[in-house]
Amino acid sequence: MVAERADAARNRRRVLDAAMTLFAEHGAANVSMEQIAANAGVGKATLYRRFPDRAAIAEALLDEHERALQDKLISGAPPLGPGAAPAKRLAAFYSVMVDLLEQHGHLVLGAEVGHSRFDVGAYQFWRAHVLTLLRDAHVDRPDVMVDQLLAPVAPDVHRYQRETLEHTPAEVKGALTDLAHRVLG
Repeated sequence: MVAERADAARNRRRVLDAAMTLFAEHGAANVSMEQIAANAGVGKATLYRRFPDRAAIAEALLDEHERALQDKLISGAPPLGPGAAPAKRLAAFYSVMVDLLEQHGHLVLGAEVGHSRFDVGAYQFWRAHVLTLLRDAHVDRPDVMVDQLLAPVAPDVHRYQRETLEHTPAEVKGALTDLAHRVLG
């Protein structure tokens, strides 16, 4: 692996910092690549060389948070980590996903747009995790059920429930916990 040049690392950090600020203020969908370049003080060519689009920037910003969650799913304490019943693990997963969406929903919406949601590495990890829980619980048709169980934590669904329907995070978590226990027993 080639080490990143110091100036490239500085530019990358400037882009990510500028994007984080702009995304938080305006929502990722309302920020252009040109605005990010201008706020970061870099040229558009520099920006596009590292990040082909806004979704790539949002994905880079989310990466640290998602990796920490992935580590907890793999080796953390139960019920999020191994050692708890599948239903309890799914309920714990839903709870931390709601927290992630509450804290970083604007980034998730920027990274997961339309069909690209299914191509994001984190989605594939979440899918593998939930699929394992379904199989461990001996649920029929786990390959079909897995995406149905991830749909409630899609960023646009979460935003609709919070902003349009005005459900609290606790209400959303409670409903998802109920869903986990009804499906996985």
